[in-house]
Amino acid sequence: MQLKERRQVEGGGERITLVPESLDDLWHLAYILEPGDLVAGDTHRRIQRKDEQMRDTGGEREHMHVTIDVEDVEFHKFSNRLRVAGTIADCSREDQLGLHHTLNVEEREEIEVEKIWKPDQLERLNEAVEATDQPDVAIATVEEGEAYIHVVQQYGVDEYGSFTGTTGKGEYSRSREELFEDVASALSHLDADAIILAGPGFTKQDALDYIQEEYRSLTDKITTVDTSAVGGRGVHEVLKRGAVEDVQEETRIAEESELIDELTDQIATDGKAAYGIEAVEKAVDFGAVETLLILDERLRKERAGEGDWDVDVNDLVTQVEQQGGDVTVFSHEFAPGEQLRNLGGVAAILRYRLD
Repeated sequence: MQLKERRQVEGGGERITLVPESLDDLWHLAYILEPGDLVAGDTHRRIQRKDEQMRDTGGEREHMHVTIDVEDVEFHKFSNRLRVAGTIADCSREDQLGLHHTLNVEEREEIEVEKIWKPDQLERLNEAVEATDQPDVAIATVEEGEAYIHVVQQYGVDEYGSFTGTTGKGEYSRSREELFEDVASALSHLDADAIILAGPGFTKQDALDYIQEEYRSLTDKITTVDTSAVGGRGVHEVLKRGAVEDVQEETRIAEESELIDELTDQIATDGKAAYGIEAVEKAVDFGAVETLLILDERLRKERAGEGDWDVDVNDLVTQVEQQGGDVTVFSHEFAPGEQLRNLGGVAAILRYRLD
């Protein structure tokens, strides 16, 4: 994320000019933006025209700069865009004011965001700016007859490709080298800055030997890690062991995986943990929260007044921070976020047990 300018505005808000540079940045913006914000950017809008010389043709698309009073935000990772919907608060044509419009924010497009920024939103923005220089990481997990490639994103881990093949005898069997070739070729086209090669047994070492022989340009990018499984389970093991952090100093997913594992361990042993809004609120009232875990989609819903919690979520976050606790907002796109959703969307690791 590129942060170009910050300006104070009336009412205690701040207008920040941003340029998202990746799909990750669009994901960060989906968390930051909320109803009532003002978002300005370039767009095209269909304008209805009727006069004596021109019959109604259903409207012509016209370029304009608009400011949207935000009502809804949707992150579309498969179309590489962020959809910001709302009413037009300002634009170059007065006859369009107050009408509904959707601003499609894409990579490399400058926008302005005006709002009263909350501390966790500014922290998230700073994370996106700092993450610009972090390397792209691919995780390849390999075992006999089966291999997967995942790409580490800040919003989660995406499966890039899967490869299977029978390694036994017979007319339709595939050699191990064919499987290794498929994996190596895919990795070379992915153009990652760093590659973690993982899996059980000796297969990954054989795959590494093949890559070193046939795809030497990839060799210096590769780190090997032992895991007991491949695919999604293997990726989770890689994240737990901190392998990604070795090449990315700050990785949101690795942090979330570690925290959710610590939380579930504490729950399993009847230890220092609370989950669900009532239990967490009680822990906050006692000043017992060391780390507050909250799901991004739940946080957005409560802030928009669409949730069912009896507690003000902003007060909850502020109290934890004032008590010296940490707050981690989980992505709903990744497995730890799914686990947190199943616990009510909010949980806490405590300083001490509450009876």
